[in-house]
Amino acid sequence: MTGVKPAARGLGIVLSLAVLAGCGDANRVSRGEVPVENYTAQQIFERGEYELERRRGGDAAFYFSEVERLYPYSDWAKRSLIMQAFAYHRDKDYENSRSAAQRYIDFYPTDDDAAYAQYLLALSYYDQIDDVGRDQGLTFQALQALRTVIERYPESEYARSAVLKFDLAFDHLAAKEMEIGRYYLKRDHYGAAINRFRVVVEDFQTTSHTPEALHRLVEAYLSLGLTNEAQTAGAILGYNFRGTEWYEDSYKLLTGRGLELEAAGDGWLAQVYRQMIQGKWL
Repeated sequence: MTGVKPAARGLGIVLSLAVLAGCGDANRVSRGEVPVENYTAQQIFERGEYELERRRGGDAAFYFSEVERLYPYSDWAKRSLIMQAFAYHRDKDYENSRSAAQRYIDFYPTDDDAAYAQYLLALSYYDQIDDVGRDQGLTFQALQALRTVIERYPESEYARSAVLKFDLAFDHLAAKEMEIGRYYLKRDHYGAAINRFRVVVEDFQTTSHTPEALHRLVEAYLSLGLTNEAQTAGAILGYNFRGTEWYEDSYKLLTGRGLELEAAGDGWLAQVYRQMIQGKWL
């Protein structure tokens, strides 16, 4: 869980142990002795809140779904739907959390909590991408959903968090390209490695991985004897990332072979260099 909690202002909820939680009937309901149909929407809702307090997300989601089932056109049903999404997410049941959040967006697109529902939907992808080795399809889906929060609800309290997470997810994709590129480079598959590092330089240039990608390009191109490309990668490093260890390493590699860190030739890196000088890159 990434610090997700319903907005007190947006949801208008004060978690309590009232009604069902505070009496013997609560236990009878939880044991199935008293049919849940015998209780009001508010009582069932508060039972769900109680289960949340006990950190039983799955049980809480059940009670919230019962409110939606038994009182489908009530205000309690609307509140229960967003709470379902939250409860499922707390339980790391991301698929059901997405489903509930999407239903909320579909049914109540202009409601105050629609932004929170979209944010929960995005988190249902984002919270599964911590490991760089995971399927990157989740990262793309997280980026798409986070962008929706940013663009559709720019004034919401979730927009800023969505921007930060978007940047981290974007960086995550670059990290995956770097991981694969290093793998190829260590095995002397220079062409395949260059393709991966090129993706980082061209498509993920605003991430923290760009300096290393340029240095790895210096290494790969030097190994292939392509000095013009290696010099140009070094020149870009020197222009934009002179204070990094990657610049220092590339400087030693190139000058150790009597080469300057300057743009040379007319390859793709030379084009990047020219765009950078003109202020159209990074």
